[in-house]
Amino acid sequence: MIVRIVKMSFHEDKISIFLDNFEIIKKKIRNAPGNRLLELYQDKTNKSVFFTYSYWETEQDLENYRNSELFFEIWTTTKKLFNNKPEAWSVDKVVSLV
Repeated sequence: MIVRIVKMSFHEDKISIFLDNFEIIKKKIRNAPGNRLLELYQDKTNKSVFFTYSYWETEQDLENYRNSELFFEIWTTTKKLFNNKPEAWSVDKVVSLV
């Protein structure tokens, strides 16, 4: 299992565009081969900052998604809305308490 965390910061007037688009594409991302979870978070103090957490079965599944036409379409639209360079991390889950 690999967890992908992406931090994105948007121009304030572009947040609604991002959210509207995310509503349309979220199930496509979630249904990508190897994806097991997709979550979107918004920072409590800076409403322009969002994080996605996605869980992938393997690194290859993540790479396949990142090289897919779906990702290209999503990223082409989303990157135009940023007010800062996005940051991304691929991490291994060490502990999870439920």
